[in-house]
Amino acid sequence: MRPLEGIKVLDMSRVLAGPFAGRILHDLGAEVVKIEPPEGDVTRHWGKVRAGLAGYYTQQNVGKRNVCIDLRVEGGTEIIRRLATQADVLIENFRPGVMKKYGLAYEDLKPLNEKLIMLSISGFGQQGPESTRAAYAPILHAESGWLQRSADWNQQPVSDLNLSAADTNASLHGTIGLLAALRVAELTGQGQHIDMCMLDAFLATDDASHLGLDDVRFTSAGGLVWEGVGGPVLTAGDFRWIWKQLHDIHGIEDGAPEDADIPTKRSYREAAINDFLSSFETREEMYRALDECNLAWGDIKTTSQAFESPTAKHRDTSVAIDARDGATRRVTQTPYRFSESDSGIEPGDKAPYRGEHNMEILQNWLGVTNHEVEALSKAGVLLEENALVEGQDGQA
Repeated sequence: MRPLEGIKVLDMSRVLAGPFAGRILHDLGAEVVKIEPPEGDVTRHWGKVRAGLAGYYTQQNVGKRNVCIDLRVEGGTEIIRRLATQADVLIENFRPGVMKKYGLAYEDLKPLNEKLIMLSISGFGQQGPESTRAAYAPILHAESGWLQRSADWNQQPVSDLNLSAADTNASLHGTIGLLAALRVAELTGQGQHIDMCMLDAFLATDDASHLGLDDVRFTSAGGLVWEGVGGPVLTAGDFRWIWKQLHDIHGIEDGAPEDADIPTKRSYREAAINDFLSSFETREEMYRALDECNLAWGDIKTTSQAFESPTAKHRDTSVAIDARDGATRRVTQTPYRFSESDSGIEPGDKAPYRGEHNMEILQNWLGVTNHEVEALSKAGVLLEENALVEGQDGQA
């Protein structure tokens, strides 16, 4: 059994912060229906495209069903309202005010379904002085203080992270909030609205936030990179501890002048460590020397190499899915490994085309007839991609 079997989710979100939460819920067993506008999620154009499906979109939406609705056409919002009466969860990450504009805010839907849980993810919260600001991950990386702290420590100009940490943090905290709200709904029969602010989530997840609260300068870089045999190697821990272990166990000396100041002494010790780690005949000998000092070390790999590591292969960290072009493509597996439950991508899961499941979902959830679905399509309320997108390959 999957932990969330029987839970129905409407995923009205796009890009990453919302879709990632929906992907997690799917992999935990929920039935997730992505509600997509006719113009499509922008991530349909990100990454390698196979059979009309881009890698980024596939990664975040594999396994979901898809209903394509134009909310600007009369009758579009009514379909959402009807689906919401059958849903346990609704996820959205529009700018605050957009759902209200269409009559789909939580206060509009709650009277229709008392148990409905709505997760709203936004940059600066649903209310407040900055709530209407556009917010993408880089904005929150800057506003949270993370970029400036990194620049100060590394003595480099401010530059953004090479990943959307603010989005994924909000997704994970949003999912935790949803699971807690589902428990409350199970006990009380009452749903609720979860206002997940990306700034809140990023600051709450930043383990160095206390430094800012205490007005203390950040003084730890986390990892140090050395010139090892066969390529660089990273060690984790305070430099003073690393030096002490290598000095005490392997007897390395810094050769610094007796009257050297601290910066000079450190530079000599850094050079001694680099010389020592480059002195071995094989990389395995270097690893053993670090292990003898009880020092944590890591190879600096590309992401592709990380997926080929012994651990990633052993744990099936990536999994092959149907690419819909006669072959397979790999996506990451969610990391949950239960002793008594199943989770993750299911056999046959694939990324959906826009509107691919219009008929299936409207019939199963609402009991509408084929004729009604065809009428909604003719009126422009529903859109369904045709098979012409299949076979389109390329790099978006």
